[in-house]
Amino acid sequence: MASVTGPEIERLIQLLARLPGLGPRSARRAALTLIKKREQLMVPLSSALQIACERVVVCSNCGNIDTCDPCTLCSDPRRENTLLVVVEDVADLWALERAGVVNARYHVLGGTLSPLDGVGPEDLTIDRLVARVAEGGVSEVILALNATVDGQTTAHYVTDLLAPTGVKVTKLAHGVPVGGELDYLDEGTLAAAIRSRTPF
Repeated sequence: MASVTGPEIERLIQLLARLPGLGPRSARRAALTLIKKREQLMVPLSSALQIACERVVVCSNCGNIDTCDPCTLCSDPRRENTLLVVVEDVADLWALERAGVVNARYHVLGGTLSPLDGVGPEDLTIDRLVARVAEGGVSEVILALNATVDGQTTAHYVTDLLAPTGVKVTKLAHGVPVGGELDYLDEGTLAAAIRSRTPF
C-alpha cells in the first residue's frame, strides 16, 4: 500500500515509534497532534529537544543526567555523604527522589549484568562504584536494584566485590506493597514477603 504522507512525516512517525510506550499507532497519533498544534506543541518541543541535546550531560561522579557536572544532587551539601544508593538506571534514581524517602548520594550502574544479553561487568559502572567506596567516607551501600534475576545477580556480584572494603551492604525489602491485598499478589511477591518478614 502506498504511503499517504510525505517522507518527512513518515520519518517523524518512525522516530516517535522508537520511544518506550509508543507503538506505530500511538506514534501516528502523536505525530498528528504535533502537526495540528504546531505552534503550541511542535515548536516548543523542538526547541526543548535542541536545548537538551546541547546542554544535558552525564554526571562523571554518579551517572545521573543533568545540565551540570557534577550534577545537582552530587553538589548538594545537605546530602548524607555516608550513605550511597546504587540504582540500575537514572529512572530509578528519579523514582526514589520523587518518593523523598532517602537523602543520600547515588550511583547509577547503567543496567544490570545479563550474560544472555552480553552485558558484563565492564559494560556497567561497577568499577567506579568500588572505587568510590574504597575512597572512604561511605558507611552503607543500599542496593536499590530491581527484583529480577539480573538485578539480584548484579546485587550478589556487587556485594562480593564490596566485601573487602568492610562497608555495610543492604538491599531493599521486597514483598507486599502498602495497600496491597494478598489475593492479588503473585507467588514470587508473596514468597519474598514471607522471607523478609519482620517483628510486629
